[in-house]
Amino acid sequence: MQEIIRRLLSELGENPGRDGLRETPRRVEQSLRFLTSGYSVDLDRLINDALFTVEYNEMVIVRDIDFYSMCEHHMLPFFGKCHLAYIPDGKVIGLSKLPRIVDAFARRLQVQERLTSQIAQTIEEKVAPLGVAVVVEATHLCMAMRGVEKQNSVTVTSAMRGVFHGDARTRSEFLELIRHRTAVGEPRTLLAADPSRELQPTE
Repeated sequence: MQEIIRRLLSELGENPGRDGLRETPRRVEQSLRFLTSGYSVDLDRLINDALFTVEYNEMVIVRDIDFYSMCEHHMLPFFGKCHLAYIPDGKVIGLSKLPRIVDAFARRLQVQERLTSQIAQTIEEKVAPLGVAVVVEATHLCMAMRGVEKQNSVTVTSAMRGVFHGDARTRSEFLELIRHRTAVGEPRTLLAADPSRELQPTE
């Protein structure tokens, strides 16, 4: 890969042997391998049996999960936040596994639409909940740095499965809760038991 990057620098009119670029091929290779490390993630090993039998069948929401990905069309970054929820059906997943699932699919060459669906599908398959909802908000540098050059645009995609797809009230509750912002530093995981009850953030 490093030789390919050296040739690319030459094609761009640069001298890959000059001081500032001498180590660039190595650094770019390391960067690209990290940014695409999701291809090698084994989802079963990632979850690592972190599924627990719990008598809880209300909404679990983890929102504002930061992610960084790369557009497969131009290999430029897109980044933003992922909000997700599921309603357990006898089992819950360890909370730290949810951002890890997001990263497993974000660290690939992606399109936002597929990223959103893959996160929802994985939670649906691995946790078997009553429903899954995923909303992804992202800024795409392929739209900001080039092309239409719209620096303030945000792309929003969603995937609704199970009761989130079939029940408008459940879907609306989720969308309302992710619009509610906590103060900086407060926990961002919410367990929603009843829409009429006050929500208590959890660790």
